[in-house]
Amino acid sequence: MSTQYNSGFGNEFATESLPGALPAGQNSPQKCPYGLYAEQLSGTAFTAPRGYNQRTWVYRIRPSVSHLPYSPTSNPPPNLVSVASTASMVSTPNQLRWSPFELPKDGDQVTFVQGLKTICGYGDPSFRNGMATLVYAANANMEREAFYNADGDMLIVPQLGRLVIRTELGLINVEPTEIVVIPRGIKFAVNLPDGPSRGYICETFDRHWELPDLGPIGANGLANPRDFLYPVAAYEDIDTGAPFTIMTKYQSNFFTLQQAHSPFDVVAWHGNYSPFKYDLKLFNAVNTVTFDHMDPSIFTVLTVKTGNPGVALADFVIFPPRWMVAENTFRPPWFHRNCMSEFMGLISGGYDAKAEGFSPGGASLHSAFSAHGPDTATFQKASEEELKPVKLRPDGLAFMFETSLMMSVSKLALETSDLQKEYYGVWQGMPKNFNPNQK
Repeated sequence: MSTQYNSGFGNEFATESLPGALPAGQNSPQKCPYGLYAEQLSGTAFTAPRGYNQRTWVYRIRPSVSHLPYSPTSNPPPNLVSVASTASMVSTPNQLRWSPFELPKDGDQVTFVQGLKTICGYGDPSFRNGMATLVYAANANMEREAFYNADGDMLIVPQLGRLVIRTELGLINVEPTEIVVIPRGIKFAVNLPDGPSRGYICETFDRHWELPDLGPIGANGLANPRDFLYPVAAYEDIDTGAPFTIMTKYQSNFFTLQQAHSPFDVVAWHGNYSPFKYDLKLFNAVNTVTFDHMDPSIFTVLTVKTGNPGVALADFVIFPPRWMVAENTFRPPWFHRNCMSEFMGLISGGYDAKAEGFSPGGASLHSAFSAHGPDTATFQKASEEELKPVKLRPDGLAFMFETSLMMSVSKLALETSDLQKEYYGVWQGMPKNFNPNQK
């Protein structure tokens, strides 16, 4: 049976898995239907402006507080480090590129959480400022365990293998070409129906993801609100057998607690603070129909704003299949020095700025004001090819996490064998075409 969803970005939802489980006309009655407990989950401060306020009321079999004390995790994710740690992070302006990140070895059992790896980032979740870019590589289901991130929201981009994510608020199935956002504080567990799986994560420590403003584009286009899907209530009533283990990341440290009952015991909920997913194939791309390559911001799916108008803590940008029709134009992305930092990943196919070396499951990082652009082969081909309408890479889907922060890189990411140490070489063969006597 297919998974059911509610739709509409940022909507107020009301969903129940037993009829009448939602209290009528109030949030916290003296006695809740079915003997449930009422509990509020606040994603923003109580006094946040109404347009930004996010909270959800859940009605569960036992309150979340019914657990044993937290203790430091004995086996934290070995490759997930604090981006605020000078012992774990390195400052470098070099252009960096990684081959597809390695999957777990045969015989190793690595869950989604244990397979998290820090690539780059900056800031400190204690101050609600900053972000981190992670990858995951896993091959084992999370059994009788859950995870929640107190530090930040997690935007997850699967590249290989589907994810079946059980959250407190319901089930979400996600496959490559889709994304899922798990807001901070919400417990979840990940199963891997296809076996070994890999993908990318943008973890943001401040605010929440929003749709970008459309400006003169108008009321429609890019990611349409109706295409964002939210889970419906689906509960587990399990309080026998081995205890459930819940891990949390709090101030970049890991803590674990145990409890006798399933954390996924929410029978009904209403509110607007919830995980959601989106199918990137539904993105309504806007592009030039005359000349020149548009700024990549035109492909923004979601954004996390800062207090500086027009400047994002993080933008999630995609480069989907699309028609290229610009006349008298160098069509690939131009050479660029950006005040923003650009982390790119490839979900499938190829990318129009790189002829080779940038593969699905790999990544690149071009930090603030570090020059980048098409490689030599791409430049030469695009400078000479016949300009006719062409459908750009029907099987290709690349993305970018762009941020106003100046990113540091984890030592782990610089020491891995996946790092392409000769990446700078793709620009070394650029010919000198200048001739002052020929325009």
